Amino acid sequence: MPGTYGRVLVVDDDQVIRQLIKVNLELEGFEVVTAADGAECLDVVHGVRPDLVTLDVMMPRLDGLRAAEQLRSDPRTRHIPVAIISAGTQFGGEKGAEPAVDALLAKPFEPAALVRMARRLTGLESADGEAVRPVRR
Repeated sequence: MPGTYGRVLVVDDDQVIRQLIKVNLELEGFEVVTAADGAECLDVVHGVRPDLVTLDVMMPRLDGLRAAEQLRSDPRTRHIPVAIISAGTQFGGEKGAEPAVDALLAKPFEPAALVRMARRLTGLESADGEAVRPVRR
């Protein structure tokens, strides 16, 4: 049943990567909505009401790190887990500061690692890999 495990907003300017993430999460029971950049993410996040947001770093208009900062600064979205899915060398923030996110996943990634991360951040799997009860919408 689609959406059984929650809703994920996938944000990446590369359509192929967006589709890859979407398909892998949908196969595991997540409902997935996509956006092409950080600005579109901020435009749709309140209507989508995701349980998780994944962000690429390098995107036009608004990059993933700035989008994450804006999500964290808004009281309506600060509770949503945010994961960066990007090339490992792009994670560094200003002056070595860690980005304001809950998880980092380097591209290229294994689909199983993506699913584990999504399940953990949405509360479906504990840190030790134990499965927990699915979210019912």
